[in-house]
Amino acid sequence: MRLLVAITGASGVEYALNFLRRLRELGIEHTCVVSEAAKRIIEIECGAEVPKCRSEDEIHAPSASGSAAPDAMVVIPCSMKTLAAIACGYSGNLITRSADVMLKEGRKLVLVPRETPLSPIHLRNMLTLAEMGAVILPAMPAFYHRPSSIQDLLDFIAGKVLDVLGISHNLYRRWGE
Repeated sequence: MRLLVAITGASGVEYALNFLRRLRELGIEHTCVVSEAAKRIIEIECGAEVPKCRSEDEIHAPSASGSAAPDAMVVIPCSMKTLAAIACGYSGNLITRSADVMLKEGRKLVLVPRETPLSPIHLRNMLTLAEMGAVILPAMPAFYHRPSSIQDLLDFIAGKVLDVLGISHNLYRRWGE
């Protein structure tokens, strides 16, 4: 599976950094695109270096074309700005153009919104995208697996995304286990 991971400027970039670590551990081929806003959020929230990535202004990248699109795309975290742009078909950068390609090509698009509370506009945009075939997977960790650390919560969300992509993992204890 060829996977595109996009990180946008919403709080919760640690979800993305953890997801990227888990992909590397699983040997999953992936490319990463980081928005300018996300680069700043990574510095503020994590004090971490920005992962090796493509820039959002590289509109010529392969993922911007249906003939070279990846098998799946995950936007984690997905800002409401990016979600709205995708819902309206506004392909103003590599992230939103790649998401548009995923929808038009009928490929898997997973959006991990990280916002609370949600306004009616946010909900309408999510419904619009779900009706187009995108998977809306909010960063809402469960507690049935009895997490004992923040890492457990991060892994739960990474695991749920991997589940949607059909990738096997052991990141959390499933219900009833």
